[in-house]
Order: sequence, then C-alpha cells, then structure tokens
Amino acid sequence: MNDMSLWRVFCLFSSSFLLVVLLIPLQGNAHPQCLDYKPPFQPQEPLVFCKEYAKFGCCDLVKDNQISRRFYQIMDYFDHTGFMACGKYIRSILCQECSPYAAHLYDAEDANTPMRELPGLCGNYCSDYWLHCRYTLSLLINHNESYAIEEDRTKFCKYLELKDPEYCYPNVLLSDELNANLGNVQADPEGCIQLCLEEVANGLRNPVAMVHANDGTHRFFVAEQLGYVWTYLPNGSRIDRPFLNLTKAVLTSPWAGDERGFLCIALHPRFTKVKKAYVYYSVSVKKQERIRISEFTLSESDVNMLDHSSERILLEVDEPASNHNGGQLLFGLDGYLYIFIGDGGRAGDPFGKFGNSQNKSTLLGKALRIDVDNNDFGAPYSIPADNPFVGDEDAKAEVYAYGVRNMWRCSIDRGDPITGQGRGRMFCGDVGQNKYEEVDLIEKGGNYGWRAKEGFSCYDRKLCFNSSLNDILPIFAYPHKIGKSVTGGYIYRGCQMPNLNGLYIFGDFMSGRLMSLRENPDTGKWSYKEICMGNDKTCNFPKLINSYYKYIISFGEDEAGELYFLATGVASATSRAGVVYKIVDPSRRAPPGKCTYKPTPVNIKGKLIHFSPKEEFVINKKPSTTAVPKPKPTKPSTTPTPQPRVPQMTTRRTPSTTTIRPSTPQSRYPHSTSRPRPQFWTTPRPTYLTPAPKPTTKTQRDRHGKKDRGKSRRKGDRRGRSRAGTVRLVSADGRKDRGRVEIFFRGEWCTVCDDMFNMNAAVVVCRQLGFPLAVRVAKRAELGAAGIGVTILLDDVECEGTEKTLLHCKHAKIGKNNCSHDEDVGVICGYEEQVE
Repeated sequence: MNDMSLWRVFCLFSSSFLLVVLLIPLQGNAHPQCLDYKPPFQPQEPLVFCKEYAKFGCCDLVKDNQISRRFYQIMDYFDHTGFMACGKYIRSILCQECSPYAAHLYDAEDANTPMRELPGLCGNYCSDYWLHCRYTLSLLINHNESYAIEEDRTKFCKYLELKDPEYCYPNVLLSDELNANLGNVQADPEGCIQLCLEEVANGLRNPVAMVHANDGTHRFFVAEQLGYVWTYLPNGSRIDRPFLNLTKAVLTSPWAGDERGFLCIALHPRFTKVKKAYVYYSVSVKKQERIRISEFTLSESDVNMLDHSSERILLEVDEPASNHNGGQLLFGLDGYLYIFIGDGGRAGDPFGKFGNSQNKSTLLGKALRIDVDNNDFGAPYSIPADNPFVGDEDAKAEVYAYGVRNMWRCSIDRGDPITGQGRGRMFCGDVGQNKYEEVDLIEKGGNYGWRAKEGFSCYDRKLCFNSSLNDILPIFAYPHKIGKSVTGGYIYRGCQMPNLNGLYIFGDFMSGRLMSLRENPDTGKWSYKEICMGNDKTCNFPKLINSYYKYIISFGEDEAGELYFLATGVASATSRAGVVYKIVDPSRRAPPGKCTYKPTPVNIKGKLIHFSPKEEFVINKKPSTTAVPKPKPTKPSTTPTPQPRVPQMTTRRTPSTTTIRPSTPQSRYPHSTSRPRPQFWTTPRPTYLTPAPKPTTKTQRDRHGKKDRGKSRRKGDRRGRSRAGTVRLVSADGRKDRGRVEIFFRGEWCTVCDDMFNMNAAVVVCRQLGFPLAVRVAKRAELGAAGIGVTILLDDVECEGTEKTLLHCKHAKIGKNNCSHDEDVGVICGYEEQVE
C-alpha cells in the first residue's frame, strides 16, 4: 500500500472518530466562532480533506482545498517514514482552522487581542508532537522563532500550548459541554432561545413600520408615527430627504401611548412598474376623527421620494374613539391590498347589539380586501370577485374577515425557501381587552370571535355560546401576566440564519418580550418559546448587541427576508428614542457566498446621513475569551497533578536523535542545507505581528538581484518586504488607529481615492491592521493628503467587507483614476471607543 493510500485510510478513521465526537447530543453553553469573527456553518459542498468538519465548521470547499494543498506541499519534504509519523500532527494542526471552535483555539474570540499563529495545543499532545516531529514547526509558522525553541521542549510547548485544558486541541473535541447541540439555536436552562441583535437605525420617533420595494435595490423604508417615511440604503445610510412627509395632515400628539398617527405604508408588489405606495393614517376632518387610506405615486424626478401632490384618497372610515385604530396595510400573494381596521375603540366594543366587529355592515373591526390595480380612471378601487361577502346585502363587499378587535401588525409567509411550504399564509397579532393577547391565521370569510371571545376564553358569554358564532380560534394566546399588547411578527424565511427558518417571531409592546412559535408539521399545533438576549459570551461577535428598548412597536423584513423589529425607549411620537434592530442567530450562519447579492444602484439626490450605532457592542465589553479556570482548593499531596485527558498518540519516549526531520526536495533546493519554507500559507500572518516597513529612499537589491525600492528588511524575515495589498494608516500625529489609507503595491506605498469608499472598505482596512471595528470613513483628505510624488493606486473601491485586502475588492483599473490627493481617503479604526 502506497503513502497516499495509507494516508486516506488514516484520514477516514480520524474524520469518522472526530465527527462522532462533534455530534454527541449533550447539554452545554458553547460559543462556536470562526477566525473571521462569525458563527460556523454547514458547507454547501462536502469537505474532502478536513472531513471531520463537513457537517459543521468554519471551512467551505475552497478553504478545505487550500489547506489540503498546503499540507501536501509540506509533506513533500518527508520520506515515507516521516510522512506516516508526522502527517497526522500536521494535518490535525492545519485542519483546526475548520473547527467550529477555531476562535478559541487561535485565541481570537476577542478581536482586541492578538491571534495565535497556530492553534493552541494541549500539554500532552504538544509533548508528543515535540518528541516525534518538532523540526516540522518551521514549516508551519511564518518566521524564524522555531529554530530557537526546537531543542527545548519547555519553550516549544510554551509557544504552542493553550493553557485552558477545556479549549485546547484535541480536548476541545472531547468536551461534553462544548459539543452539546453544536450548531443548534442555543437556549438557556429555562428553554429561552438566545439570540442577538444588530443596531440598524436609531434616532427615530416611534418607528411604526418598515417595508422594502422588492426592486433589487435592497433599500428599506421606515415610517414614523409623526408622518415621516425615511429611505435607508443597504449600507445603512439614510437619505436626508424624506420619502414621504405627511406631518401636516397626520393626527397625533406627544402623549405617550397615543394610538393615532401615521400607522402604515405598503408599496405596490410590482413597484418597479406600478410606482405606487399606499398609506394608512389618522386624520381630523371637521373635528371628526377618521382613518384615511391613500395612494401616492413615485416622483418622476426622484426615485427616493413620493410625489406629495399625487395623493388620492381610496377610503375613509369614521372613528368613534381615539383608540383601536388598527393600522395594517399589506399586499397578499394574490396582488390585492389588505386593510386591517380596529373595532372603533373604547372598551368591550360597545357599539350596537353585537358590537362593530360582529357587524358585517360596518368596516370597523374587519380585515378588508380591495383591488387597486387599473384604477387610474374611474373608481379608486374595485372589489375582488371572490370576496366572501359579495352579494350579501347585510355585509360590506370589502370585508374579507371579521370579528377582530385591534389587529396590530400582520405579515405574509414567504414560504420555505426549498419546499415552498407555508407560502402565502397571513399571520396577525390581535390586541386583547383585559385578559388575553392572540395570534391568528387569517382565512377568507373567517370570524375571529371578538367580542364574543378574547383569545380562547369567553368575553361576552351570551354571544360566546351562540351556535352561529362558528369562530376561528387563534393559533396561540397568552395571558396578561406575560404581556398586555401583542405586536405581530413574521415567519423567518431569510438566508443568513438557517436555524430560524419556519420560526414565527413576534413581541409584546407593553412587557417588551420577544416570543416565538414553531409549527409541528404533523399535528399543525404551534409550540411556544420565549426569546432572550444571549449573554456576553454568546453575542461576542462584531457589531452585535444583547439589549434593546422595551416598547416593541413593529416588525419588518428586508428584501432578502432578514428579520427586524422596531422599538423605542419612550412611547411618544415626538421622542427620538426609536431604534431598528436586526435579529441575529449567533449559533449558525449560512455558508459563505450563499446569501450574497449585489444591490441595484440608486440615484441619490440630497445628502446621505451615515449611520452611527449608539449601543455598546458586546465585543467591546472585553469579556475573557479563553478564561483560565480558577484552581480548586486541594489538600497538599505528594502525588503528581493529573494531566488533562487526551487521546494517547504515542506514549513511548523516543530519543531526540530519532525525531523526524523533514528533508529537502532536491528538485527545488539542490544545494540547500537549511530547512526551506513552503510558499503557500492558508492563514495570513496578522499585521500586528508584521509591522509595515518605513518608507525609505534607499535602493536595495533583493536576493534575486532585483532592485527593491522603499522596502526595509524586518529582522528575521527572509522575504524582507511587504506583500502587495498591505495597508497602513498615515497621520501627522503618528496615531496608529487613524490616518490616510496607504496600500503597498510593486515596491511603493500608494493612496486610495474616496470615491465609493464606504464602511465595508474601511472594515477590510481595519481588519488587516488588527482592529475589530471600523469607526468612520474620512473623505476629502480629512486626515491628510499625500505628496505630489505619491501614486494614486485605487479608485472607485467597492468592498463587501469580507475581502482579504483592498486589492480583492471591486475597483477601477489599478493606477487609473480621475481624482487628486485632495480626495485621499482616510479611516478611523477602533476597539471600543466611538469617535465622533
């Protein structure tokens, strides 16, 4: 059997063993994290080399192939004996980049601390490695430190060992706690689902609705109760001109809890062709309070603004009281507009013999359905022919469902992304009277019971026991000890968080609870779980937070299906305490590349207001990443301290003279007497260990005899020069966290133009320099302009934020630009300080 065959047998055995260990279903409180500071994932294609991480880890097939190539390059320096003796160590060490605990192993959970160059090994494993293959270390690391420690086991293992016995390799694979439910949504001991948040927008006045145009631009629009609607771009910036301003017409007040105001907006499902928007707001006409449903058309001169003069009133409904205004507009998959109106207010729906909700001849307390297409001439809307009460003289033809009290926030299920199951279902939260809140599935012609019933219980007993009630029960109801005002949510159908698929997430305005429901496909029953914010360890990822303002006003989806909620700390239409939060599952993400999209460009008129988060990121709270366990009190003993349990690799002590030394392939190094380095590295050397060379006018010659301008040789660095794409920040005061961006290319430091350079590009720069955060982009040479003789290398830089260097981003042809040094871009990076 040849070397490759033996190696495949070994890999098959080891991967099978490790995979079984990873899938042990035990309890735990783990924090899986990759070296890019993101959660692990399931690769879209099976891994070939690091097979033990094919189900869940931090490598896709591309990364797996890179590691494989690096391994075989290293193994080229070994004969058969060395291959079989040392291959297992080298493979295991290289594959830890794919471990779901890579961040632990590389001491990289905290982006504020330096990352290890190799994964942290357990003591016994390191001793075995030193004993048999210590001279291979120089092939794994990118500097000469190995030569000084190879002969000293203490120094050798001090360099490689991770002192925490729980997180070091290979103990991390055997920990019951760390491998419990790996990759599943995490829950606390009470069963509360632990999620995290990302702050997306702030400074809003009671944000009541968030919608998108479904036009490829990935813009989203946020409405304030006061009457403003704002446009937000995919990069988080807000356009300073409102999409709509109805503040002069909207009836509301600064009173906390006032239910009147601008309540909803819906864009036509074919917005790219039918450029219309529909709004729902409170208005006073001759001192009579009304609900108004209006239509607006898009401005011909600005795609980010409605034509304010185009308002066409579709419907007005008198409101007997100032509360229970309803306030939901949405388009169903059938293309019709659905309108949800409250029962008219006061307590107990006291209007008429049975109340407004059970009276089909009034529009109050109903879900309506109308057709707004082809209405440019004639009536503002028509009645769909299959509306359930068409032809009923005792009912309004617009009525689609009735018996609702005050439905607040409804949504349409996009359906399972693979099977389509659930597509088109309509969910609504219906605010209760004084005992129960409920969540309903809306059906054509359905009676939802109010005022006969509240939740599952009777409210008006006479009506409740009426045999003709024939009401549809809610899918879930909860008592007022949990919350007193339900805010309906969405079924998650996005791409980025596969664990949440099919989970209905909603909340309560009064208690501030986030809650979830999941349907059992076999029984159709819905199970309830509360949602809690993950602790600091769980949410220790860049940009994530684990707290939010109490008053949950609304939920929303973006164009990609990711889920958000809107909340405020002060329930007043004039208080700028409103925030938009994105819901994030920290336990698993989609594989790289699966959820990428390129927004269609939008012409912007006016100014962009860049987003600046106000909440403190969890990662800036400086949690301990691999905390050293506190020693337990023990009685004095003469017996040796037991070592952590690890798989026994080789216990026989071998004289150092038999330690495997890699050989040099003669075809590559015919006259070399030193151990060469392979040229391919899968883990780039962190920039904080490779200081940028200082500029110099001295001309040097490299070892190949080529001229090398402006390069200084770092002690111990054989290459003696920066790699193309290396960046530095140049500032007059010498500060390392801010300055003009300069990039190294073909022997010189060059500048970058600020055109199209945004926060994603800043993230790439700051990550290269070892900073976890990009705080701000400084344009127009704010942080200094370079001299006339400095080359402008890049223009029109567009990054996604995941690239290795700016050279990997989209940009104009290298060296081609239409800017001057007056447009040199600068960046401010940071750890926890927010620079204004």
